[in-house]
This record gives sequence, C-alpha cells and structure tokens, in this order.
Amino acid sequence: MIKLTWALVAEHVDEWTGDDAAQGAAVLEARVGASVEAIGMKPEAVQHWRTDFLTPVVTSLRTEGAAALARGESWSRAAGPFMACASPLS
Repeated sequence: MIKLTWALVAEHVDEWTGDDAAQGAAVLEARVGASVEAIGMKPEAVQHWRTDFLTPVVTSLRTEGAAALARGESWSRAAGPFMACASPLS
C-alpha cells in the first residue's frame, strides 16, 4: 500500500491511498486534471499546465516513484505550483 499526497499552490490539496504507483499515477492525473479544468482557465492554459506541470510529475511517479516505492522509500516531485509525494505504508 502507498499513500500519495499532492497540492496545487493556493488551489487544492488531496490524497489517495492504494495498492501501487501505477494506480496512484492514474488517480493523480485524473483528479488534478479535473481540478485544473474546474478553475476556469482558457483551454490553451489548461493544456500548458498539463504539459509543463502535471505530465512531468505523473511520469516521474510512474518511473522513479514506482522504483523508490518498490524499495520501500518515499518519492516526491514538484513542477511549478504543483507538488506530489508518495510513501509506502507499513
């Protein structure tokens, strides 16, 4: 089990607990994507946000994060106003 927590500066904080990093990455991408779209930015700004901030963090969770969690270590990554961290639960 892992616990994944994330924050969008001045907008949103959330967490998820589940079985693995791949599932967590999918949840992170869906929930943060929905939050960003709900803010009311223009479509071009939403796409920029996804490309420059969300995608690098989700990709890192799927690669470096999954490896760290498999070793029993924590992982974190930030991009612009977005930060996520994950830790194994014992």
